[in-house]
Amino acid sequence: MLTDSMIAEQLRRSSHEFRTVEEAHHRLDLELIDLQKRHVLTPAEEQSKKHLQKEKLAKKDKMAELMRVYRGHDLQAAPR
Repeated sequence: MLTDSMIAEQLRRSSHEFRTVEEAHHRLDLELIDLQKRHVLTPAEEQSKKHLQKEKLAKKDKMAELMRVYRGHDLQAAPR
């Protein structure tokens, strides 16, 4: 049985979509880290932070979906 990290590594090699989504997720993570370093956020920065968090979660959900699809195809292709 493939682990999530094994599937993610395989998808990094074979799926442009997965790589693109993962890179966007990482970029959003860096932006959030930068915002969280500030002690006080303006209302606009708070709103931006919430938007970034939602966008990052959507990217994480998309990566999980791609991994589920890959796992499903892998199980169907496995000899019985």
